Amino acid sequence: MEALPLNSHQQHQLSQSQSQSQSQSQTSANNPLKHPGLSLFFIALGLFGLFTVEFSVVGLMPQITARYDVSPATAGLLVSVFAGIVAIFGPAMMLGLSKYTNRTLLVSSLLVFCGCSLLSPWAPNFGTLMLLRVPSALFLSVFFSVAFVSVVSLYPPQQAARASAAVLMGESAGMIFGAPLITLIASTVSYNASFYFCASICAIAAIGLCFSSLPTTPQQAPKITDNLKILKRLPFLLATTSCLTVFAAIYSVYSYTVEYLSKSGYTGEQTSILMMIFGLGGLLGTYLSGRLLSKSVLFALTLYPLLLAFCFALLFYLKHQPMAVMGLICMAWGIAHMGLAVATQFWVTSSGKDAPEFATSIFVSSGNVGVTVGTAAAGGWITVVGIDGAIWSGWTFCIATIVILAIALPGLRRASFTGT
Repeated sequence: MEALPLNSHQQHQLSQSQSQSQSQSQTSANNPLKHPGLSLFFIALGLFGLFTVEFSVVGLMPQITARYDVSPATAGLLVSVFAGIVAIFGPAMMLGLSKYTNRTLLVSSLLVFCGCSLLSPWAPNFGTLMLLRVPSALFLSVFFSVAFVSVVSLYPPQQAARASAAVLMGESAGMIFGAPLITLIASTVSYNASFYFCASICAIAAIGLCFSSLPTTPQQAPKITDNLKILKRLPFLLATTSCLTVFAAIYSVYSYTVEYLSKSGYTGEQTSILMMIFGLGGLLGTYLSGRLLSKSVLFALTLYPLLLAFCFALLFYLKHQPMAVMGLICMAWGIAHMGLAVATQFWVTSSGKDAPEFATSIFVSSGNVGVTVGTAAAGGWITVVGIDGAIWSGWTFCIATIVILAIALPGLRRASFTGT
């Protein structure tokens, strides 16, 4: 959830690009490398790579704190500053680079991710490591936005939605499994190897896209002036504020997961397994949230903040339990983590349903601000009370979310939500 969605101006561009899909299919019959399915695969692989790059530092938190002799709170800036750059500079980057072709933007972005990952393990100090995160943050929104324009343009309109859903799997896999996978590589191979893995994924995706059948039409600059009216609506503002507190709660704890489990006595290998279990819970939570939202949006919005706070309590009071117990806790935590994220996105976009693209862009920006605020706040708590401060920060933002939900409750009861 870290990037810009398509806006109405870009969708108009897509309608023009889709007229080329028939000729592209004829080309793919003569040249298998030009098959749209391969382009979709490499775009999804690129999304997996870039989100693994973003959250790799979560899986490397103990190594980073030891390597550069910094506190967990300081190391957490690698997450919060990255998210802040995405939220603030993403739209400007997309506008400034709109004159370049889709293929150029996608491949260039991936090469930036690759280069920064190759250089990161050689950073002589923490400040240099932080600076090497900046280019990747600047280009994350560019890649994400252009990726979906490109994927949809490769297929006829009746297959566009399915293609978008397929490529989203790359994003979800990166967000959920990126950090656990990096933790596993760092603990079983080396710290350097974890960065090289990120670089190799991005490089493979870049090479694949160089030979793809991507459209060569430059992006249109976003235009959202007609959509600004939703910002005047109290229900939408409440949903957006809730988005900020939700992601602040989520990333208060998630950003320091590896450090928390490590200081709770679990080895690197055990932590990797627990984070994989958390990832599986996240996939299950995504599925269950969709089912629950189709039945009762209000119940889903009420349930998940409470469930997340309860999981934080289990982490806090049962952190020295055997692996089997902690595995169950991490599974439940993953369900609450992704379930709350999905439910919140549905609330925001439904509250701005007459301007869905712009509403989603506000969701992305608010979520990234939440990541920044949550990580920074948890860092402050950790400085004062130790690693348990991450849990206290998570609880604080869970309470804030519940308060906002209580204020929005009358409007939610009157709202005519439909299931996903």
